[in-house]
Amino acid sequence: MSSSDRPLPPGLGVAPQAIAGKTMKAVQMYSPYGYRGKIGLIVPSTNTVIEPEFNRLVPKGVSVHSARIMLLGKATEESYIKMGEETGRAAAELGTAEVDMIAWGCTSGSCVVPREELEGAIVKNANVPAVSTMTAVFEAMQAFGAKTVSLGTPYVNFVNETEVETIERGGVKVAAWYGLELGETQEERRGIGRVPPESLFRLVRYIDRPESDLIFLSCTNLATIDMLDALEQQVGKPVISSNQCTFWASLRRLGIKDHIEGYGSLLMR
Repeated sequence: MSSSDRPLPPGLGVAPQAIAGKTMKAVQMYSPYGYRGKIGLIVPSTNTVIEPEFNRLVPKGVSVHSARIMLLGKATEESYIKMGEETGRAAAELGTAEVDMIAWGCTSGSCVVPREELEGAIVKNANVPAVSTMTAVFEAMQAFGAKTVSLGTPYVNFVNETEVETIERGGVKVAAWYGLELGETQEERRGIGRVPPESLFRLVRYIDRPESDLIFLSCTNLATIDMLDALEQQVGKPVISSNQCTFWASLRRLGIKDHIEGYGSLLMR
């Protein structure tokens, strides 16, 4: 059996002949930007924060490539379900970009729609490893050994309650939570991307409890990464956010364990 005929172990990348074909042997493993790994990112159409934050965090040799799924109207269960139905199409598109894994970048959506369903649609349509934001959050909580957390969100109450239920079903107690109640209209929903990061200081202080092992700031459209180090210094415990967790879990699925300084202790683990 020749080297080109041997199957790669699952999850370690795309076969060279599937990238450049057998007629381009010299460059079959070449990529000018994603030579260590390419992250595919499925993004709600209204989200304007997750892509810039991912691109702020990427180490050299890693690239990020996005596909959007439509999110319309006020925050309702139906709007999340309709968005989730576009996952297969978006994953198939990213598959043509030869990504090495795909992240489904929406916290609330991966609580309302079962994350196993979303990740399964990605694997089926792109044939690469997948992670949803809520799966990444649970993995981050586990990395810190967190049993009790405080939760801060920009969401309306039905989403907050769904997220609290999801976290507690996963075996982690929510000691306190607060949501900004944004999402009653499409305009409000888009406005999540405009929440001033500086406002997180008062939010974190308000929801922190002595029994909470960490603070979780939820929503991939909430700008957080520049504040995480300072927030951790303020409360003396880990502060994690949706984008930070999703990016960290994406790197780990690529087998990349770089320590990234300045954006919270999770990225140093």
